[in-house]
Amino acid sequence: MNFNITALVPELFFLCMVLALMVQSLGSREWKPPVEKWLPFGACAAFFVTITGFHLHGTMFWDVYKVDLMSQFFKIVITFGFYIVVLNASRQPTLEEGKRADYYMLLGFSTLGLMMLASSVELITIYLALELASYSMYAVIPLRAKDKGAAEAGIKYIMFGAVATALALYGLSYIMATQHTTYIAELMNKSWSFADQPMAVVGLSLFLGGMFFKLALFPFHFWCPDVYQGASNETAAFVATMPKMGAIVVLCRLAVLLKPGLEITTILAVLGALSMTFGNLSALAQTDIKRLLGFSSVAHAGYIMVGLVSGTPEGIGAAAFYGMAYLVMNLLVFWIVSRVASDGRNLKLNDLNGLYKKAPALAFSLAAGAFALVGLPPTMGFMGKFFLITSAWDHGYNWLVITLVVNSAIAIYYYLSLFRHAFTEESAPSQAAPPDNGWFASAGAGMLAAAVLLIGMVPAPLFNFAINAGKTLYGITVTFAGAGH
Repeated sequence: MNFNITALVPELFFLCMVLALMVQSLGSREWKPPVEKWLPFGACAAFFVTITGFHLHGTMFWDVYKVDLMSQFFKIVITFGFYIVVLNASRQPTLEEGKRADYYMLLGFSTLGLMMLASSVELITIYLALELASYSMYAVIPLRAKDKGAAEAGIKYIMFGAVATALALYGLSYIMATQHTTYIAELMNKSWSFADQPMAVVGLSLFLGGMFFKLALFPFHFWCPDVYQGASNETAAFVATMPKMGAIVVLCRLAVLLKPGLEITTILAVLGALSMTFGNLSALAQTDIKRLLGFSSVAHAGYIMVGLVSGTPEGIGAAAFYGMAYLVMNLLVFWIVSRVASDGRNLKLNDLNGLYKKAPALAFSLAAGAFALVGLPPTMGFMGKFFLITSAWDHGYNWLVITLVVNSAIAIYYYLSLFRHAFTEESAPSQAAPPDNGWFASAGAGMLAAAVLLIGMVPAPLFNFAINAGKTLYGITVTFAGAGH
């Protein structure tokens, strides 16, 4: 088994925190210490514990669980995302009082599944970790007090999730039947040409479909705008960001099987181009902000494919870096959506009118988030797209890079309409609840906006981490801050 407890400290710390939430959710009604009082500190501690373990490496549990630079990079991103989601949800108005501990427990179990997914290097283990991360989501999405849209969103997510899970499992059986192994390290040495192994290529395509569902890549995106719109604002912030990190880390690990020119690589490139084009064109027509963000995430899933099809460590590193940028940018925008909709309602674009007068800190932070999602300098969104483009150019998919550039131009229109409504429109709806303009709302938005700008201006430390993580997947030895591989 090669069990090494020190390499599992981040997961074990997080497991203890989730078990504490479980005990609290099972406690009697009289014994209810408010979960918002201690959980943000626990989530922050989990983030710092994960950072301290960035140099850990080892393979455990009969080589199905690998702690390496790629897993540690994504665990740091996932625990940071959980910390921000917990802070964001601590003032959630549409969650019934008795369900708070249960709500955070389910979010915690889903996040634990994503952390395990980051270290899984064997297909059955990946499948099981994905299910652990998914089941909690099925229960969390409908938790929006007496809202029919939330129930509909929950049903859609379960139905599409069941289909994607069945496809992935069916594909897994094909891979096992033809390649006789489920270890990614051994699959790297197998042929993935349709002429040699047609069943294996079909199987891998179906297995990847399960990841595409999580990533909301066309044509597995149908659930995305409806779930964003139906779930509460704080839950949508989790669903929009965290599960996608799990999908991206698995796709980064499986991308080592792909080389430019293979049929399955071309399929990924075509799906990426369709996804970014469909997502951006659909977002142009939206007035509900969460639906707009839902279709935009379909486009961002397409952008990530650009790095994955290049077949190089730099491409995988660029995809990992862009995944991190996507998480921070979206958490910033959802933070502002949750604060402006202080009564928990769904926001329309008109609800942002005059925001710069009512809550200037939120308005400027929204501008930073919108510019980052477009990919304008000096934000991390710009650097993320720049790294994707440079990693993929001259690897046989230049047309896909050009598609990304054209789609970024299309996206300017609807992202900057967020900015336009917040800064140039005056007539706000009169009956709406005012935005939360307290120190907590402003400080959270300001810190996330600062992160978006700072990482955009100084991307090298995190990008080098991601590049080195990509190199380790190809077996290239790197020395990174004391981590020798």
